[in-house]
Amino acid sequence: MNNKNNPSQRHAQQPSPSLKKINLSAWPLYLILTMTLVISTVSYQFLTLQQSLTAGLLFICIAFWATSLVPAYWPALGLFAFATATQLAPTQVIFSGFQSSTFWLLFSGMVFGAAINHTGINSRATRLLMLILGNSYQGTIIKIALFAMGLAFLIPSGVSRVVLLIPIVVSLADHFGYGPDSNGRKGMLLAAAFGTFLPAFSILPANAPNMLLSGMTEALYDAPLSYGEYLLLHFPILGFGKLIMTIGVILWLFPDKAPNQAIQASIEKSTMTKVETRLLMVLCACFAFWFTDSLHHISAGWIGLIAALVCLWPSLGLMTKNSIDKDIQYGTLLFAAGIIGLSAIIAYSGLGRILVTYLTDIIPFSANAPLLNLSLLTFISTCVAVVTNLAGVPAIMTPMAEHLANITGLSNHAVLMTQVLAFSNVLLPYQAPPLITAIALGNLSIGAVTKVCLATFVLTSLILLPLNFLWWYALGMF
Repeated sequence: MNNKNNPSQRHAQQPSPSLKKINLSAWPLYLILTMTLVISTVSYQFLTLQQSLTAGLLFICIAFWATSLVPAYWPALGLFAFATATQLAPTQVIFSGFQSSTFWLLFSGMVFGAAINHTGINSRATRLLMLILGNSYQGTIIKIALFAMGLAFLIPSGVSRVVLLIPIVVSLADHFGYGPDSNGRKGMLLAAAFGTFLPAFSILPANAPNMLLSGMTEALYDAPLSYGEYLLLHFPILGFGKLIMTIGVILWLFPDKAPNQAIQASIEKSTMTKVETRLLMVLCACFAFWFTDSLHHISAGWIGLIAALVCLWPSLGLMTKNSIDKDIQYGTLLFAAGIIGLSAIIAYSGLGRILVTYLTDIIPFSANAPLLNLSLLTFISTCVAVVTNLAGVPAIMTPMAEHLANITGLSNHAVLMTQVLAFSNVLLPYQAPPLITAIALGNLSIGAVTKVCLATFVLTSLILLPLNFLWWYALGMF
């Protein structure tokens, strides 16, 4: 019997549309898994088994975090499981993220944000900022970014500044009428995060890589960096110039209408309550210890943790009883611990140093081409920043500065300063703990932050770096 014209049989032979959709949507996952296998296999021809497995682990984690195919905590948990099972590094290295100051700063930031919302200080701060920011969306973005950059001169930790800024900007976006997925909300949060982070690389004590470079330079070469000279060398282009560029990128990628005037007017004056006063005292004490860390040398993370414990004390009424369960994003904390642990595993494996050694052997430096040499050194440091993280650049490149100065003909100081050009140019969010903190506290999508990173990376490479070399030439650096 001929069943060619039987409708039910024709229907059975056709694949389900939902099955097609599943198969099509899974191709990035298959591509990432295939590339991971290829990278591990090929690198094993030149590296040890431990190093080749680490290279594959680095790729798959970055790929998952960059594409958001799975929740951000999943690669972190997978990293812990894989690295522990294969013994890629000692357990204290693998789980070093949970011991880091950054992890506990992020935790304390979540606690502060919950306490600020519970007590109502967010509304009070919002009302004050509304009077300053005005009625224009563009003006709001510009003023938030300028204020955020100004904080970099006062608070030495990038994560600490983000912890302070983001909860207030979240409340401000709510009162301006910008919804959770609106461009206006994203733009305001990105202006705060990038405004206090990117220009700060030109201010010596404002970010961790700067301080690591300064400390290692003094320890290895007995040449302490001058605050004023460092500022003159980097701030005009990499500081203020990058801030202007970042504002333009945010307004271009996330345009929106002006704030809602009716919602703005809904906030009324009120006297400060006892609970608000208590929280303000705790926060002011915390910020005071952050400002003076050069005197007491207590890490910002442990200061934040102590302040968070005070906020969580039940009888003070600064938070609800179930805040520790309801207001803390543990998935984001695992994400942060995973990134820090991955960096530690890479440092333990020696991949960064192998990369630098390989690149310096094959890159054609020329003693008579200082501009070319500066560009190539910046490229090498940028590669290190991508493979490790931003703080990995001074850790790996500073001990090699004298050798690089000999083969390039540049001064040791010029070679050291090219690191700033690299670690101030962020390609992806995973490289920078302050951006991870902003993603967590502001509920920002990784995609939105990645867009700004990629745009600023390209524009910095094409426009700001050539301008910076011109500025250095005018200052007599080469």
